[in-house]
Amino acid sequence: MTPGRGLAVLTAALLTLTVCSAQATPARTSLTGASGFSACPQFFADAKPPLVPTHLLARTKALCYDGFAILYSGKTKTPVFVAQRLSKEGLLQARDEARSGSFFQDARLPFADRATLEDYRGSGYDRGHMAPAGDMANAAMMSQSFSLANIVPQAPINNRRAWASIEKATRKYVMRAAGPVFAITGPVYMSGSQSIGPGRVAVPSHLFKLVYDPATKRAWAHWLENSDTAKVAKPISYAELVERTGIKFLSVDD
Repeated sequence: MTPGRGLAVLTAALLTLTVCSAQATPARTSLTGASGFSACPQFFADAKPPLVPTHLLARTKALCYDGFAILYSGKTKTPVFVAQRLSKEGLLQARDEARSGSFFQDARLPFADRATLEDYRGSGYDRGHMAPAGDMANAAMMSQSFSLANIVPQAPINNRRAWASIEKATRKYVMRAAGPVFAITGPVYMSGSQSIGPGRVAVPSHLFKLVYDPATKRAWAHWLENSDTAKVAKPISYAELVERTGIKFLSVDD
């Protein structure tokens, strides 16, 4: 990373992660075991979840839903990342599904680690989906997408315009892809990030969405500041996303 980019911190700990050279790659932990995503490997390319820097895993929990998987941080009370397997068939079903759902707390999480509706009330931030409701192929999946474990505090105009355009562009790509496409979405926190509510839910400084097409072996990532003035820019490379976050999201070669 160039000096001007500074220090990046992913959701799991609100710790400052200094991005080092290739000679100082952080130790990473697999999430494939019993405490990881063994119950829902289908949401990851090659059924292999990301390798996450070990020091970012404190107070995290892997959660499997019908339409996506979440690595959740009890420190930030937001996802570290949310993984999806998207297909043309699923999105065609999603088009016919009326948007519905109520935000709720996931009872699988310790109470002290959960975000609440009260945290968001009057905060000035939207409850921004990481796995979009618009991607969900049926009513059960859509209802689950309203879990607060799938939500981050998002600047309202950002959520409804710039970020919505990234979600739509991803769906448009999936509709013309030769096969299923994998997406991993999450928040990023720079040093000094704010929080909202009595539970102190962390407010991301940036959001990312990684898109990987196994048929073409192409991967790219959208990177967007969490502000109402943010503009969608050209996607960054997979290698750049790994450098900025410290997480190796894919098992394939960079």
